[in-house]
Amino acid sequence: MAEEIRAEIVANVAQISVQEGDEVDHETTVVVLESMKMEIPVLPEGSGRITRIAVAPGDVVQEGDLIAVVE
Repeated sequence: MAEEIRAEIVANVAQISVQEGDEVDHETTVVVLESMKMEIPVLPEGSGRITRIAVAPGDVVQEGDLIAVVE
């Protein structure tokens, strides 16, 4: 079953740490968001393979926006 990783806050995408096809687990940083000069790592809840990255560095995400999909 696919896990959608969604933004929990309004933030800028500072860095993307994985590529589509990469294997990840609950300790893998998928992206780093920046909000109010703080860097916030975004991690998946489980493990799997990144099948989609829906953001790019410099994008602004709103709360609830799709960041990535893990299957």
